[in-house]
Amino acid sequence: MTPAARTQAAIELLDQVIAAARDNGPAADVLASRYFAQRRYAGSKDRRAVRQLLFAAIRLCGERPVSGRAAMLALAACDEAVAAGFDGSPRGAAVPVADEPVAQVGVAPRWLVDRLGASDVEGDELDALVARAPLDVRINALASRPVDLAGAEPILGLPQARRLAAGTDVSPLAGMVEVQDAGSQAVALAVGARSGEQVVDLCAGGGGKTLALAAAMANNGTILAADADRSRLSRLAPRAVRAGVSIVETRLLDPGREADGLADWRDRADRVLVDAPCSGTGTWRRNPEARWRLTPDRLFRLAALQSHLLDVGAALVRPGGVLVHVVCSLLDEEGRDRAASFLDRHPGWTADPLHLPFGRERGAGARLTPASDGTDGFYVARLRRPC
Repeated sequence: MTPAARTQAAIELLDQVIAAARDNGPAADVLASRYFAQRRYAGSKDRRAVRQLLFAAIRLCGERPVSGRAAMLALAACDEAVAAGFDGSPRGAAVPVADEPVAQVGVAPRWLVDRLGASDVEGDELDALVARAPLDVRINALASRPVDLAGAEPILGLPQARRLAAGTDVSPLAGMVEVQDAGSQAVALAVGARSGEQVVDLCAGGGGKTLALAAAMANNGTILAADADRSRLSRLAPRAVRAGVSIVETRLLDPGREADGLADWRDRADRVLVDAPCSGTGTWRRNPEARWRLTPDRLFRLAALQSHLLDVGAALVRPGGVLVHVVCSLLDEEGRDRAASFLDRHPGWTADPLHLPFGRERGAGARLTPASDGTDGFYVARLRRPC
């Protein structure tokens, strides 16, 4: 592919990403994989170059662009090499014309920038949300043989965490390491799970934190991994087998009826992790188009769901046990405010102090940010039921 053809390919992909963001369609990575599966003529260098253009344009545009061409023109305005791709050649991008729409440059839609500012996420903290993320892994302490990660960077405070060079292929190490951001490893550490305990991962998804909890428990005890998403939960069982984890039971829940599906665990769990569905503002480095998907109404509904799930989780905790609230968001309305609201609704519950390698105190818990901690953004609070 010529440089101009790569630019046009990125424009076509951006059109798909913009439409998917508007209509709640597939993620950009999925769309890129499908696009190239239908274009076998594109070599590995072409695919890599187009993906770089695609994500550079996504990161650059705060508001959702009107078109892929508008997004790429915004990138061209600050990159001469990209501008050269608009040469009008066959299969290439057409030459720009006067008064053609150009996407707005920024970190996020204006309303989201305002919400983040109200949560004290400004300046460098704001800019860091759309920087490129590192590749972190967790060494599986339960693996049957040691893993050689020569050259990997240790991460202070997380003995099993390593930071690898971008693009490292970790697929040959399946079961021995798990791809997991250092921040995600830290908030899993906040649960404090111990060998022999009974633990519930209420929003387990694909099981990244479930497997971290199992390793912390030395594969001794019981973990109930529950979720309302059948597709995501189905990925956990094979991952657990590869990781040598045998203490996990999965359970599919009905949305809105989670308490009924967990009645046998009421007042029983030593620890309950609620890694609730959220806006994902802390993971824009990995999913930058996610900021084009969020709306004020969706954020309101997510906050309500988080409070609901915390109440469901609280009913499972034994007297003296722990409920851990986690969101990969930097917005106070999903983090600090949800923890405060929970404590208001549940007299006698208290917030435990957190001793994590990352993060700063915020309300009843702590917040981790890309700028300050070099991790994805998270909020975590550990809430204790009275005895």
